Amino acid sequence: MGLTGSYNRRMRERTGNGDGAELVIALAGNPNVGKSSVFNALTGLRQHTGNWPGKTVEIAEGAVRHGGKTWTLVDLPGTYSLSAASPEEEIAGDCIRYGDADGVTVVCDATGLERSLFLALQILSVTGRAVVCVNLMDEADRRGIRLDLARLEKWLGVPVVGISARKKKTIPPLLDAMEDLPEKKSQPDVLSFWPEKLLDGMEPLTKILERRFSPDTLSTVWMAYEILRNREGEMEKLCRWCGEDLTGDDEIRSVRKIAWDILKARGIPDGSAMERVLAEHFLHLAARIAEDVVSLENDNYDAWDRKLDRILTGRWTGYPLMLLLLALIFWITIRGADLPSRILSAALFRFGDILSGAIRFLHAPEWLHDMLILGMYRVLAWVISVMLPPMAIFFPLFTLLEDAGYLPRVAFDLDRPFQRCGSCGKQALTMAMGIGCNAAGVVGCRIIQSPRERMLAVLTNSLVPCNGRFPIIIALLGLFFCRRTVFSALGLTGLVLLSVAVTFAATKLLALTVCKGSESSFFLELPPYRLPNVGQVLVRSVLDRTLFVLGRAAVVAAPAGIVLWILANIQWNGAPLLRWIADVLDPAGRFLGMDGVILLAFILGLPANETVIPIALMIYLSEGNLSTAVSLADIRAVLLENGWTWTTAGSVLLFMLFHWPCSTTLLTVRKETGKRRYAALAAAVPTVFGVLACALFRWFTSWIR
Repeated sequence: MGLTGSYNRRMRERTGNGDGAELVIALAGNPNVGKSSVFNALTGLRQHTGNWPGKTVEIAEGAVRHGGKTWTLVDLPGTYSLSAASPEEEIAGDCIRYGDADGVTVVCDATGLERSLFLALQILSVTGRAVVCVNLMDEADRRGIRLDLARLEKWLGVPVVGISARKKKTIPPLLDAMEDLPEKKSQPDVLSFWPEKLLDGMEPLTKILERRFSPDTLSTVWMAYEILRNREGEMEKLCRWCGEDLTGDDEIRSVRKIAWDILKARGIPDGSAMERVLAEHFLHLAARIAEDVVSLENDNYDAWDRKLDRILTGRWTGYPLMLLLLALIFWITIRGADLPSRILSAALFRFGDILSGAIRFLHAPEWLHDMLILGMYRVLAWVISVMLPPMAIFFPLFTLLEDAGYLPRVAFDLDRPFQRCGSCGKQALTMAMGIGCNAAGVVGCRIIQSPRERMLAVLTNSLVPCNGRFPIIIALLGLFFCRRTVFSALGLTGLVLLSVAVTFAATKLLALTVCKGSESSFFLELPPYRLPNVGQVLVRSVLDRTLFVLGRAAVVAAPAGIVLWILANIQWNGAPLLRWIADVLDPAGRFLGMDGVILLAFILGLPANETVIPIALMIYLSEGNLSTAVSLADIRAVLLENGWTWTTAGSVLLFMLFHWPCSTTLLTVRKETGKRRYAALAAAVPTVFGVLACALFRWFTSWIR
């Protein structure tokens, strides 16, 4: 029936972005082959993201304009295989096999062609409407790697284009090749991509399928392969695509039996053996092709990478260098954010005075003026002035390490301790994402293939402090413990190390209780070291991360400021409602080494951790608003006047480190896991550790005094 099944309609619905798109092209490739760079080079900023229908995995879509036409480019999740081992791989395979795409562009890495060809050969065994894009040609040239692209094109039977995504002049030939994809009415010789002993067994079934279905868009050989394997989920998708119930078809059922008799005679007894034979064939074929088309000027072209790996992942050097880099990033962030934060705070509060004058000029009621300016605007100004400068420094530095290829080395270093806790090293990557934003870290847990280990990472991600907690932690360290920037950076590094240690403990505890099960093995690729593209780093870190997190906090902070003003200005028994609630919570706060005001600030700060200190200051000041003075000296004076000591600050630091995550993270956990109880558990795990840490700290400090 052609590409008219529900998968294809859903694909068209997703890509129907109002741009008048004439083509839909899927972009596929391994992780770390520069696929995102190719996507950005082709689409620029004309892109948006959304979840694949029925899944919580995001894919990016962008508009491409070339030759007077507009295409929709669908950036699929990075995958090593079309055999689904994770939701991402399932989506990539489904889109290539069943999606209503006019073609597929397979991105390969010129510096590691053999590895990339394993996926490319799988895709070409399914559909011939493909273009192979060999990226990173400039890097291969620097390393003395030479590729014969014309010979590679003869091997694959589809257009092969070499590019360097960072160089715009290399992009037009790729666009020309992609434009010709719909004109490819026939497949290349897909039989050449399949092992003979599988083809012999599948031949009777393949002939029936060729008679009943057009092979122009989907390989009938692959269809026969799936019918023989008869996996429930895949057969359901295939039947939906065909528009027929193939499982109940008498002709196919009888021929399937004949095919299996032939395969068993050739030593292939079941579907698992078929998959193993096919995978081994693709691996051997990829090696043959790479050996034929790749030549090296120097066999030791990756000597520097190996030397760096011996240092960065060495048993005695890996961890110290990791800590040194972490401390350096924190020092640069703290040092660089101080002055911009003060300048931004002064500017925003001056602008608030202008807004105040404008509202009074309009003769607005005094209560409306106070609610908007003293409540909403000043809380919002606090959040922006405190959060923006450190994020604008931290995220680019973090992204530079990511682009340079260092973060996978961190995962490699931490794989062994995570294995001892019942998890795997990929949790280190999600933990690193959580330092930027816990909600992003929870979403990042999709890279972990094992459902059990993915759940461990989701439930423990909030044990590492997110960027929203950093400004408050930095401020308290500077106010009560470390006046010098270098010591604040070391103190922050120590607290992060404490959070990592608690993450290990919580992971082990959950692995023995809630998430019991056997450990899985995993494959972690260490990409080559690369010089980061500073321009792309700035765009990604500022637009995709800094402004995203800041926008989320601002959206929460603005209405929170109004609510806080209302609660602070409603009187109950002669006292503001905020103060009355704080008094009720005071015994629990004292048990934790704090007071009721701070505990109430943590509770009301559920929408955004950034608002905890502003809320506490509003209650302490009993003004229902923040004063215009928000320097560290003024904050310290207010806190000291309300009974704060270094032990109070220590308890607040520990509870800021370990307490329930923000509402955005909890909603993300609920969405990713599909269960409310897991969101509740994700809130309970860090809170339990926070209560224990504060109680122990309070007992210890009372003992030493």
